[in-house]
Amino acid sequence: MTLRLRDNWLWDFWHVWQGEDCHLFYLQAPRSLSSEELRHHHATIGHAISRDLKNWTVIDDALHPGADGDWDDLATWTGSVIGHQGRWFMLYSGVNRSEAGLIQRIGLATSADLYMWEKHPANPILEADARWYEVLDLTTWYEQAWRDPWLFQDESDGSFHALITARSRLGAPDTRGVIGHARSLNLRDWDILPPLATPGGFGHLEVPQLVHASNRFFLLFSYGSQDLTRSRLDRSEKRATTGTYCLVSDQALGPFNFSSGGRLAVDTIGSHYGGKLIEDRSGRLQFLAFSMFGRDGRFIGELTDPFPVTLDSGLPEVGILSDDGGRPSEHSDEAKGFG
Repeated sequence: MTLRLRDNWLWDFWHVWQGEDCHLFYLQAPRSLSSEELRHHHATIGHAISRDLKNWTVIDDALHPGADGDWDDLATWTGSVIGHQGRWFMLYSGVNRSEAGLIQRIGLATSADLYMWEKHPANPILEADARWYEVLDLTTWYEQAWRDPWLFQDESDGSFHALITARSRLGAPDTRGVIGHARSLNLRDWDILPPLATPGGFGHLEVPQLVHASNRFFLLFSYGSQDLTRSRLDRSEKRATTGTYCLVSDQALGPFNFSSGGRLAVDTIGSHYGGKLIEDRSGRLQFLAFSMFGRDGRFIGELTDPFPVTLDSGLPEVGILSDDGGRPSEHSDEAKGFG
């Protein structure tokens, strides 16, 4: 059963397994809003549980915006969760009212059981470093991008890393999207480092995820056609597409080369945005995303069912059927590379 909330839209999500249960955290906002564009400034973090990635039980929300005057008093946005030393750590994005939501920062919340979360008193703990990253400049971009942290631990030395939707301080304004990078030894104190993936012709690379499978590292990100740069349309895109993309490397920290990446699940309406690769309880990779728009232009805002994933020597192959029952055109050989 697709996870569709009766009263709320659902979009970006992240997950963690605890025993037999997959805990899904997701952004949500009321369907009663006059426009789906308003959802970003009304976002809270919801929580659901499943054992098969299909049937979900919605439980109490995980996080809400802070009190008036707090750094996150307008909205709480996308994050990720990791376990460490008997506790759970969630990095999440936040924006505040005094800045009209224009400047994004990252905070920490911790939990003993994944159900009750406590925000860290030193929040925000991660902010864009102007040595490498663009800070707010409304002449170049409409916000300060520093959000969507994805957490992972480096098995070689035990250090923790956060991959972040960010923008380079250099280059053409509409092509500065990068994967920001920060490193920590304790998940509380962080060093900001140069970007992990340098500009590749995108304005921003949203909701990143790093997955290790078949001795390779897959870096997923999403991008919308409304932000597609003119240079990319002219150079490599046959049409303006929206959805989930993927880069590949032999190392967790790259390099990730855009020339070896490609479209994972894209179309013209955003049927599979913010996609994640999730290993089920049988050890098989599944692909989940949120459905953005329908063919009628209506915003859907719900989670897809899982799609099976096949790994070969190239990009992951997602078992998504097109309307006519065949493979969708974005998976054709012609569409593999970014160009």
